[in-house]
Amino acid sequence: MTSLTFLKLGGSLITDKTSVEAVRFDVLTRLCQEIADFRQTNPEIKLLMGHGSGSFGHVAAAKYGTRQGVSSPSEWAGFSEVSSAAARLNRIVVDALQEAGVPALTLQPSASVVCENGRIAQIATTPIQHALDAGLLPVVHGDVAFDTVRGGTIISTEEVMMAVAETLQPSWLLLAGETAGVLDQNGTIIPKITRESLPEIASALGGSRGTDVTGGMASKVNSMLQLIDEHSQLNIRIFSGLNEGQLRTTLQNPQSSPGTLLCGK
Repeated sequence: MTSLTFLKLGGSLITDKTSVEAVRFDVLTRLCQEIADFRQTNPEIKLLMGHGSGSFGHVAAAKYGTRQGVSSPSEWAGFSEVSSAAARLNRIVVDALQEAGVPALTLQPSASVVCENGRIAQIATTPIQHALDAGLLPVVHGDVAFDTVRGGTIISTEEVMMAVAETLQPSWLLLAGETAGVLDQNGTIIPKITRESLPEIASALGGSRGTDVTGGMASKVNSMLQLIDEHSQLNIRIFSGLNEGQLRTTLQNPQSSPGTLLCGK
């Protein structure tokens, strides 16, 4: 039986977010090989992959305030610059996947998304479905988008994936980052988060290192729980991609792998 999994590689995992446009090539190469190994042994599981912009798009986006809106010539120049920065990292990621033997294909969000006041209002998912049907690995990323109210804005990888999930209905969303999961005040992994348990652990959720214009862990957890509220079949796993073999293990068995599980109950 064919199932669909969404996988996101965090920007802080594959880049050094404290340095401008610095790729962690050793980490990226290993992760791409783990994806290749998993696909070879699990052809029945379809994957859609996304990645954060890390030290590429976020720095330019913060400089120009792109997420808040775009109207002046200088802001539109910044809009173009942010798009180029995000595309540069995406090209590096897709090249690394292809070098590992994965038939990866970029599906650029800025060409398929229209926003309304900072929220995705339209997204073309048919090309993604065609790519999956063809056995390709479609890859999306954080990007700029035209906005009917703001002129232009920024969309995060999670926002793109959540919009795609409305149509494609994945079973799992796997979020690979630097940390081993969602941590409490003592640095201990919170094994499971539900809508009911969120108020108890909300104060433990902080931001991420470096510049990030798309929100920290607290907003991301809340967004993920909202997605689960709307799609009861969906489970989400937050885990570390820094440990060798962990990505492959999580892809293989997301229900019982290390990290934090977000689910309906």
